[in-house]
Amino acid sequence: MFKNSIPTMSFVVIILLSGIICFSGCELPQKNTADPNMLVADYPEDTAAVAPPEASQERAVSAYVDAMMLNDLNEREQAIRKLNFAIELDPKFSLAYSLKGDILQGMEKYEDSANAYEQATLHDPWSFKDFFNLGKVCQIIKQWTRAAKAFVSACKLDPQHYPAHLKAAQCYYELKAYDDSLTYAEKAKELDPNRADPELLLGDLFEIRKDHTQAINAYRRALELEGNNPAVMVSLARAYLRAGRYSSAKELLTDAISINAENSMAYQYLGFAQLKLKETVDAVKSYRQAVEINENDWMARKGLGVAYMLMAMKNQNDEKLRALAIEQWNISLQIKPQQPKLSQLIKRYSN
Repeated sequence: MFKNSIPTMSFVVIILLSGIICFSGCELPQKNTADPNMLVADYPEDTAAVAPPEASQERAVSAYVDAMMLNDLNEREQAIRKLNFAIELDPKFSLAYSLKGDILQGMEKYEDSANAYEQATLHDPWSFKDFFNLGKVCQIIKQWTRAAKAFVSACKLDPQHYPAHLKAAQCYYELKAYDDSLTYAEKAKELDPNRADPELLLGDLFEIRKDHTQAINAYRRALELEGNNPAVMVSLARAYLRAGRYSSAKELLTDAISINAENSMAYQYLGFAQLKLKETVDAVKSYRQAVEINENDWMARKGLGVAYMLMAMKNQNDEKLRALAIEQWNISLQIKPQQPKLSQLIKRYSN
């Protein structure tokens, strides 16, 4: 099962034990290990190609140990050079690839880190840690397919690992592979029913399926777990809106705004709920607050235009209100040009 990783790891242990025996039974010259320039293998690095296999493996382990010490001293560039030398000596040295991935991840060199972890998993296909870290760095750089595959492999190696399942679900969601996302999200929820993240993702997935009842239930559970989190409250309110429960949405959005008065999305959705409840004047106020917070909110601009136009029609086709409506629609169209229905509205009411 561990045939690709055990020999190398055993060799590391043998070398380290040999070092302990040497230190306990022999007098060796003192070495200042605090000086990174002294952390060198016993063999010159330019003779890697001509060394016998046994010596090459021993030197690879020595370089790997040096790299660990250099990394502890925060000499990361030197540690990477040592690891590259170790890999040159032993191209199947999975531990060297793994440590290289760790160091590069810490340096925020995510693409290089991913490549190192990928090599580690190639030479040690039983390493959960390397598959999981490969998924993490690929997720950071939005390589969703690569990340999803890595997390799925991690899940197979540890079927009880909550973060791996959640992250697999998140990556599949980004790939619009919603059935796969649902499978891993439900498993994540099963593994840790006290976390809000799976419930939020399940709510989003149910919304995509237009299963508003299930979505509402998922968001409610997330809200129970998270407490009064405005982001969760807005998600639940959106589900209420889509289910036609406008009063419930209005109440929840008002609470969300009382917690975070700078939440433009909450104001936008509140404006929509108020329009549906025929509270047009209040809708204008909410939409105006939304665009004041975020002037590029094209949805709020469009909603504000609708509210102004409804007010114009109630006030004997008030020209000033009509002009305000068309102005907001034009701004919305400038921000997001691909709105054919809005373009038709502008043409219709501009005449």
